Amino acid sequence: MGDPGLDSLQGATRLNGWGVIRAEGADAGTFLHGQLTQDVLQLGPRDARLAGYCTAKGRLLASGVLWRGLNDDLLLACSADVLAATAKRLSMYVLRAKCRVSDAGPSMALYGLAGNAAQDWLAAAAPSAAWRCAPMPGGGQAIRLPDVFGIARYLLALPAEHAAPALPASVAGAWDWLEVTSGVPRIVAATVEKFVPQMVNFELVDGVSFQKGCYPGQEIVARSQYRGSIKRRAFVFACEAAAQPGQEVFHSADAEQPAGMVVNAASCAGSHRALVEVKLATVAAGSLHLGSTAGAPLRSVEQAYTIPLEADA
Repeated sequence: MGDPGLDSLQGATRLNGWGVIRAEGADAGTFLHGQLTQDVLQLGPRDARLAGYCTAKGRLLASGVLWRGLNDDLLLACSADVLAATAKRLSMYVLRAKCRVSDAGPSMALYGLAGNAAQDWLAAAAPSAAWRCAPMPGGGQAIRLPDVFGIARYLLALPAEHAAPALPASVAGAWDWLEVTSGVPRIVAATVEKFVPQMVNFELVDGVSFQKGCYPGQEIVARSQYRGSIKRRAFVFACEAAAQPGQEVFHSADAEQPAGMVVNAASCAGSHRALVEVKLATVAAGSLHLGSTAGAPLRSVEQAYTIPLEADA
């Protein structure tokens, strides 16, 4: 079956699978700057950024969209199934810093908006470019995410008591399908500690700052970048069956050893997509399959951004 039509990808989706971590206090910016892959100190009130949180070994524990709230707090929208563990771990390292880390979920509702109808509904509040943030009349903020082949996408954060956006509901799976197709990874419970940022193209989508100071795993992330050790990347594939995050992928030439792992996956109107981290050596020839060499094949599709096809030297 082909890709969903443009009309079916538009509308609003309540993001029940997402949550928000709040960091507040005089030292919140400095604290998160020393914990995340992103330069938090350079984050302006109208900016949003992709950010990751790594172990000391450089493996991603969480990833999300980072921005400044209306009260000058810092907000990180991430997968709901990693939120509690991430907030707990961050809190362990606050020590004497004047910063409080908490779950902002009870006070906030997140929506994913897509398409021309969303752009028209946001009107003057619609940020004009990706990774820009704007306040909403009556409270809340809208963040523009990277477009997916011409389809505008927005992350909308509203006070929990606020009315839902007056937009048609997206068809089931539409927002997730667009997210996967964008190639911007989101770490979920099944993929915690599975990837160094470059393995899922995190630096290609501006999720890593190489000019900032130290953070957990920084040395390993920098070494991967500058010593030519990037031998795995993430690509978007069309699938003949639904995939699941954390599912192993096998190459037709090797039935014994997995060639990679599904990062994120989605299905919409019978169309299945997966963002899959794979060995670069497996991309040039042969075929990739879900679960085993006898599993559903993966078909290459147009990527939303350029991905190096050779290990950096």
